[in-house]
Amino acid sequence: MQYIRTPDDRFVDLPDYAFEPHYAEIDDADGGTLRVHYLDEGPADADPVLLLHGEPSWSYLYRHMIPVLVEAGHRVVVPDLVGFGRSDKPTEQADYTYARHVEWLAALVIGELDLRAMTLFCQDWGGLLGLRLVAAQPDRFARVVVGNTFLPTGHGSPSEAFLAWQEFSQATPEFKVGRIVSGGCVRDLEPGEVLVAPITDPAWTPLFLPSAAVVVNVGALMSHAVIVSRELGIPCVVSVDDATSRIPNGALVEVDGTAGTVTILEG
Repeated sequence: MQYIRTPDDRFVDLPDYAFEPHYAEIDDADGGTLRVHYLDEGPADADPVLLLHGEPSWSYLYRHMIPVLVEAGHRVVVPDLVGFGRSDKPTEQADYTYARHVEWLAALVIGELDLRAMTLFCQDWGGLLGLRLVAAQPDRFARVVVGNTFLPTGHGSPSEAFLAWQEFSQATPEFKVGRIVSGGCVRDLEPGEVLVAPITDPAWTPLFLPSAAVVVNVGALMSHAVIVSRELGIPCVVSVDDATSRIPNGALVEVDGTAGTVTILEG
């Protein structure tokens, strides 16, 4: 399996991320190995808290939670899933399968680190993967805290939001990770700014509060974005094709919720 590795200098002096990197070599399920990065903070003999990020983030997501948990006496383990952060990134899209992601995570958490009595906190794709480990080896877990995620069982269809995100992530010509991550960061969104997102669900609701308007790629009359925007009294335009790629970061825009138009004034 061919892969690339993000240079170490890309991680120098990141705000609030002064953690020591740790690495493990795992089987790539294709006759080779992959280097996986993880953080391991706090007392080594304490029961571990396992924090699993989603897409398209990495362990940086938990930079503010880690010190709080360590101060409370916990060991905190935070992996970068394969393809994210400091972990190796296979170059072929076909290399990334759900089954392989589960295998890769199990190889690190169970095979290499042999974690037990874990408290799992998972969100987004971290839950789709982490909850599979709980189902397979429940005796290794003491507690599970679930964010915006679910455990696929094959008995029903995923939500509209999940399918819209899947389509966006696979079809967009330019995957602007920075903008998408920024869309989930409350600190970076100043009052008067417009929230532009592929689609929203209840996990996005706090970001609506400081926003002057909302624009989403996918939505409908009774979608989450429309309902929350109406309650807050801010304009919202949905079903704007490729809004997240067509509206530049920092652009001055006019959002007319009544007419359903978005006009780029500058940028």
